Amino acid sequence: MRRVVPPDTCRPRRRAVVAALGAVMTAAVTGSPAGTAVGGGTGKRQLRGVWITSLDNIDWPQRDRLGPEQSRADFTALLDEVRAIGFNAVFVQVRPTADALWPSPFEPWSEWLTGTQGRDPGWDPLAFMVRTAHERGLAFHAWFNPFRVAIQPDPAELVPSHPARRNPQWTVVYRGEIYYNPGVPAVRDFVQQAIMDAVLRYDIDGVHIDDYFYPYPDQTEFPDDAAFAAYGRGFADRAAWRRDNVNRTVRGLRDLVRAARPEAAYGISPFGVWRNHNTDPGGSATIALQSYDAQYSDSRAWVRNGWVDYIAPQLYWVIGFTIADYAVLAPWWAEQTAGTDTQLWIGQSASRPGAPDRPGAWQDPSELSRHLALNATLPSISGDIFFSARSVQVDRIGAIRKLAAEHWQRPALIPLLPRLAHTTAPRPPVLSVRVDRRSLTITPSPLAGHPPPFQYALYRYDADPGPMPPPDAARLAALLPALTADRVHPPDTVPRSWYAATAVDRAGRESPTSAPVRLPTP
Repeated sequence: MRRVVPPDTCRPRRRAVVAALGAVMTAAVTGSPAGTAVGGGTGKRQLRGVWITSLDNIDWPQRDRLGPEQSRADFTALLDEVRAIGFNAVFVQVRPTADALWPSPFEPWSEWLTGTQGRDPGWDPLAFMVRTAHERGLAFHAWFNPFRVAIQPDPAELVPSHPARRNPQWTVVYRGEIYYNPGVPAVRDFVQQAIMDAVLRYDIDGVHIDDYFYPYPDQTEFPDDAAFAAYGRGFADRAAWRRDNVNRTVRGLRDLVRAARPEAAYGISPFGVWRNHNTDPGGSATIALQSYDAQYSDSRAWVRNGWVDYIAPQLYWVIGFTIADYAVLAPWWAEQTAGTDTQLWIGQSASRPGAPDRPGAWQDPSELSRHLALNATLPSISGDIFFSARSVQVDRIGAIRKLAAEHWQRPALIPLLPRLAHTTAPRPPVLSVRVDRRSLTITPSPLAGHPPPFQYALYRYDADPGPMPPPDAARLAALLPALTADRVHPPDTVPRSWYAATAVDRAGRESPTSAPVRLPTP
């Protein structure tokens, strides 16, 4: 995902803001009472996601390692690494440029898989990636770019069978790239059809749309005169018509995803500024590009109308940045989502900390940790997604490992969508002491008719917790994948401690606790 942002020169942070955040940081690191509200890492549920970008081989697969064996090995190693850091969800770009990382009947194989668009890689990457993530207890969100066709301007460079070449009336060239025109009804229908092929065929946990609806603007007008004349639907204001085109796409895809996979999370990651306060009284106290006007993305309406399960605004700015202050935007988005059924997951930059071209606060390893400390004061925020995986791996100045050490000391369940809160949860598993008296075994409930476990949550107690111990966040010792074996043996257990376990399904629903057991002295 390309990020179009103002120059990132940071004014000196306000002393009051820094002092307040210092206090918040102390509270976040030392912990909070069990059972606190979800948000910012103080509760048991928190989305800890990372974007994995295939476009231009940014994250995966690596350009010089495009063979099937190397690609699979690299993806597996990447998941092991992010899981070890503390991430619990991956957002993998499977349709970067009107192409596919699966055998799609609608669009060609992605060039980022083999180096050549349309070439069959000889395996099914999406099936492998979903399975590999689930085996590690990671939620898999399939990330789709809706309208970008190519990051170059010549349609002749697309494979001859490409839908954009067979339907040139669908496309426009803008800013040196090819886009599908959102104003053409056939385009919107086709984009939804192409995305839904993956949704229907693969066992994904979420459908994620990025910020490319209408492209980021330059000094020229997006060339859609013909489409507006033909499909204007009576709109006198072209900007309002464009926003309606985007809204129709957002709402229509929501309906299709919910019908096909009612438990999958559907959400969008828009540019971080909806509108500025000097333009709209309801906007944020910022002076940045406005996605409502520049990209015709009314992200606030998506939240208010319940068209998305979550919103993940890209807030790739430091605290105190004059044009777009993180300490202004995080509370603004929290206010927009408060009282709604829309989750708020903040898009964070993993690539800017320590980057040579990012002076000031981005050279401080604590900047991202301060973001999460601020989030902890805003109950509407239930997680973060970091852009992107390669930067997480490199971690130039240790900012990612630092925030994980300060905010992710315990594992976290994924947030449970409000619309699924009262649906059937798994049955409790059976927890027992192994014959060596040094370790435990967790086995699934023998009762059928309930969702199978995706993970087991193991809780540790210093004293006998009673017959139905509470699954408090402060007692959560481990989250263990449940799909790779008939039984699971938790590592790192503590003699003379009491334990109980719950089963968690892929939607995040958690069972009641098992009967507790005590691990005796060896």
